[in-house]
Amino acid sequence: MAEWTSAVGAAQLARLITSQQERTSVPGGRRPPAYRTLADGIRLLVLEGRVPVAARLPAERELAVALSLSRTTVAAAYEALRGEGFLESRRGAGSWTSVPAGNPLPARGLEPLPPESLGSMIDLGCAALPAPEPWLTRAVQGALEELPPYAHTHGDYPAGLPALRRMLADRYTEQGIPTMPEQIMVTTGAMGAIDAICSLFAGRGERIAVESPSYANILQLMRAAGVRLVPVAMGDGLTGWDMDVWRQVLRDSAPRLAYVVADFHNPTGALASEEQRRAMVEAARSAGTVLVADETMLELQLEPDLEMPRPVCSFDPAGSTVITVGSASKAFWAGMRIGWVRAAPDVIRSLVAARAYADLGTPVLEQLAVNWLMRTGGWREAVEIRRQQARDNRDALVTAVRRELPDWGFEVPAGGLTLWARAGGLSGSRLAEVGERVGVRVPSGPRFGVDGAFEGYVRLPFTVGGPVAEEAATRLAAAAGLVGRGAGDSGTEPPRTFVA
Repeated sequence: MAEWTSAVGAAQLARLITSQQERTSVPGGRRPPAYRTLADGIRLLVLEGRVPVAARLPAERELAVALSLSRTTVAAAYEALRGEGFLESRRGAGSWTSVPAGNPLPARGLEPLPPESLGSMIDLGCAALPAPEPWLTRAVQGALEELPPYAHTHGDYPAGLPALRRMLADRYTEQGIPTMPEQIMVTTGAMGAIDAICSLFAGRGERIAVESPSYANILQLMRAAGVRLVPVAMGDGLTGWDMDVWRQVLRDSAPRLAYVVADFHNPTGALASEEQRRAMVEAARSAGTVLVADETMLELQLEPDLEMPRPVCSFDPAGSTVITVGSASKAFWAGMRIGWVRAAPDVIRSLVAARAYADLGTPVLEQLAVNWLMRTGGWREAVEIRRQQARDNRDALVTAVRRELPDWGFEVPAGGLTLWARAGGLSGSRLAEVGERVGVRVPSGPRFGVDGAFEGYVRLPFTVGGPVAEEAATRLAAAAGLVGRGAGDSGTEPPRTFVA
């Protein structure tokens, strides 16, 4: 059986290498041998995640023709990459990308910072904001008033409260996507929804295509389930999804599921166009792949004049290809662990039946609170508060990072909660380690990749603003200085206490 899970064509790899050389070339700089330039280029593409790990590379002769190089040059570059651990080969199976043995792969998700550390540490690890009061308190009070009739029942609603299922179905219908309550299952957060979907559709050893980079906690959930992740590289900046690559991966790998965040992608903030959404659904349908569309960031539109594209599921009117996941956690509050699945009725019935062996159901009081918000208009008011908070924080963080770290590269997204930053040639893993010593917690790029990619990136969420954002950027700059000087292994001054 081949060790690779996707393939990169000669023309595609040549285009990536040429683009990278144009971006990183130094005028008048000393040029290394051609084979070394090619090997370094491929290695950097792997580390940046633009060429996935476990991707089959083109044959030496094919790449030589595409790059107008000799086959000897390409063969020498491949041999150098094999020696460095970035390429593996086997007769009859070809050559595929890898990462060197001994490189620790990110295993943990982005767990919240312990409460005892909040006084001295600025937490940029968790992309979540405080509750939008007074709406949390009002929603809980409204839920308590509606609780008595449910208290006289067993309290187990595996598909969710009928009132909330109907409310969610009506919201989709208002968007022009006719939906019945039978197409909705309420879950314990989006993580609970995706866990249930993976359990139903993808057993151990099955393939799941994921964007590269993608949401760290979902990647870890899938790893724990024993599936084989097939990374599909995102385009530069906010360009998002290369549909030629998606078609090729889905055709060649035939994954059981594909997981995408088309609305303000986590971590890059990219927003898929309608053309990309339509093409993605068509590619999944042709490959027999179930497309899971995560809409948890959908309502966090930060530019008032931005015209939002139609939801992914609107391009699947028969409901045979797309499963949609939504959540109250990002748009409202992470402590409100309410998520939902929209799918064909038979899929919902299967998910509900399987739930008897998982968590049985979602807390009734929280479901009543979300239903109260959506019924009374409180949801709309709360989301607007959330958007304003995120918008202000985004602008403050961008200004501070540009001032303190001018060599870091990023594009400012029009929505969501995250900024995906290239860390000026520094190691994101070292920045994360040293950052905690100087009082700022930031997740490194490899947490969002498959098998060690994105070492040169960090994710910065829009969770702090004003003076706190400025202090966070100052501490990041201090960490970057230590890493850049190679001083990150020595002791540093203890974290300073910061009072907001």
